[in-house]
Amino acid sequence: MVNSGKHPALFLDRDGVINVEKNYLHKIGDFEFIDGIFDLCRHYRERGFLIVVVTNQSGIARGYYGEADFEKLTRWMKAEFKKRGIDIAGVYHCPHHPDISGACRCRKPEPGMILQAAKDLDIDLPHSVLVGDSERDIVAAHRAGIEETYLFDSDAIQSGATKIISSLRELL
Repeated sequence: MVNSGKHPALFLDRDGVINVEKNYLHKIGDFEFIDGIFDLCRHYRERGFLIVVVTNQSGIARGYYGEADFEKLTRWMKAEFKKRGIDIAGVYHCPHHPDISGACRCRKPEPGMILQAAKDLDIDLPHSVLVGDSERDIVAAHRAGIEETYLFDSDAIQSGATKIISSLRELL
């Protein structure tokens, strides 16, 4: 823990990091956890990090599912983590899409969700970590002041991330 009184956080994208990417996932029955996610979160919690989810959810703007669907899935997901002894400090989502609802400050690569979480949860951003599965996650983290970032994508050749990883277990 950093002496500033603030907490570092492990920021996670949801689709593609916590769960297997499935287009516009909004049903519990379709949710499939990625191998290593619980071990990763436990590892960081033991080091004093808060666990925070930041996720673009343009399916809401597109009308594929609603806020209530997202909230139901989120409650279930958090309960699954809790069953494994892991508290998720916050889940932040962007329901927008620029072509439908216009530009916003929360949709990654904008840093809005990360900055809001930092304000709400007293997070020390420079000592935090982000794991994402797209370059927009990495860009959002850097714009928010997070220096340590990991791109979870076995096909990526280059990235602005600290490191490209092909397994979450590489961070243990």
